[in-house]
Amino acid sequence: MDLLLQPWPWYVAGPLIALCMYLLFFFGKKFGISSNLETLCAMGGAGKFADSLKLDWKKEKWNLIVVLGMVLGGFITNQWLSNEAAIQLNPNTVEELSVIGIANAGENMVPNEIFGLDVLFSLKGFSILILAGFLVGFGARYAGGCTSGHGIVGLSQLSKESLIAIIGFFIGGIFMTWFVLPYLF
Repeated sequence: MDLLLQPWPWYVAGPLIALCMYLLFFFGKKFGISSNLETLCAMGGAGKFADSLKLDWKKEKWNLIVVLGMVLGGFITNQWLSNEAAIQLNPNTVEELSVIGIANAGENMVPNEIFGLDVLFSLKGFSILILAGFLVGFGARYAGGCTSGHGIVGLSQLSKESLIAIIGFFIGGIFMTWFVLPYLF
């Protein structure tokens, strides 16, 4: 049971993800979290307001099973497979995080200073969440997919567009980490 409480190594998780991608490719399905959101928006009638969301969501309802699986998997992991041990971080990382206001780095999987409910319900936290959601939604739409779609599916199909999108996602992530995030605290 202790083995289940540890993160799965790449040589287990990677082939399982590859198997899932193979099965989706075999059955002619596309994968990506933004595809799930697109299905939900079409289901809710967003096609009345945006032509790009005019699609037959019933053909894509299998995507909703993916969302349900993610929610259930997260719940099961949180309830029964969570390890409460501190995360071992490099001491330099802990020091750099404390400089920008993240105390006790590594005690939780995610820092409460960013993901705590008290932060979410503050004006600053809620504003950041709304802005971040808008930017992610805009970026996924502009790039023709999200990080999971381009990074897992697109790269496995050797898509040049996905490679360009992933490079852009990484540049954006590095920019946010080094030049924006430190000023948000």
